[in-house]
Amino acid sequence: MATVIGTVVAALSYRSSLFTSLTNNVSAIGLTIPSFALIGLLIAPAGFGVLPAVVVVTFYAALPILRNALVGFSGVDRNTVEAARGQGMSKSATFLKVELPLAWPVILAGMRVSAQMSMGIAAISAYVLGPGLGGYIFSGLSRLGGANSFESVLTGVVAIILLAFILDGLLVLLGRLTISRGINV
Repeated sequence: MATVIGTVVAALSYRSSLFTSLTNNVSAIGLTIPSFALIGLLIAPAGFGVLPAVVVVTFYAALPILRNALVGFSGVDRNTVEAARGQGMSKSATFLKVELPLAWPVILAGMRVSAQMSMGIAAISAYVLGPGLGGYIFSGLSRLGGANSFESVLTGVVAIILLAFILDGLLVLLGRLTISRGINV
């Protein structure tokens, strides 16, 4: 969801310097909001459970993707876009066949940053009874000094780290499969 949201917002705003600046400022401000505070704010309207966890993780995951997508789309050479338009491509075809593939490596880099960030935020979202391995961490911390409390925390932390490595590896593989060999980043 975060990749779609970030890429679509960037695609809609990168052609205008005003919208690019506004989008960058909003994402910068969004990154300064503590995730624990945002989770707390969402408890009142959304309650406990999956919904506030998904909203918070998606919000924070979209921000690095959005910023990188803006950089990627802005970095596409205008002469290349004009050449595609001169060949008779429509705006949508130019976007899908020229601009998006050229910006994709930068967007994918944002996805990798986002994935790593999301792992930690997803663990914190266990505070609102969201799904995930953060439950082990909070459970262990609530029983600190008790039987198996350290092991519970350690299990959650190690599992999150392993999942982060696996997810990053999958995103690297996705990059190798989807980035043209002719594009050097």
